[in-house]
Amino acid sequence: MTNLGMMAFSDMPGGIGLWMFLSIGAVAIFVVFIPLTSWIDSQRREREAFYKAETIRRLAESSGEGAKAAIELLREQERVGRAKKREGMKIGGLINLGVGAALVIFLRALAGPQVALCGLIPGFIGVAMLIYVFFLAAPIE
Repeated sequence: MTNLGMMAFSDMPGGIGLWMFLSIGAVAIFVVFIPLTSWIDSQRREREAFYKAETIRRLAESSGEGAKAAIELLREQERVGRAKKREGMKIGGLINLGVGAALVIFLRALAGPQVALCGLIPGFIGVAMLIYVFFLAAPIE
């Protein structure tokens, strides 16, 4: 592998240093950093889920009022989660609609009207997302 790097960068001054820098950087990013950050994130989510379940269990075991409070807390969290997902779908639909319109304008100026129709694909995806959010999705209580 080192010989391949030397051959590729032998005509450039300091080429082997560049090859070593890029290869070590690629290993650091794809072999160490990305798996490490995903593992740390999964540990955090697992810990949060455990604490949430433990809190709800203790509320439910405390008394009749505690059980009602725990159920109400679960319902509120579910409602907030659905509202966040719906808002994310709205933003995603608007972004897709904007990207589609920009692609139509850009491709029409660059390549002509037939190629510009490719910009309708993300535009229609955005329209479909907005139709789902406003008309088809279950209402939030």
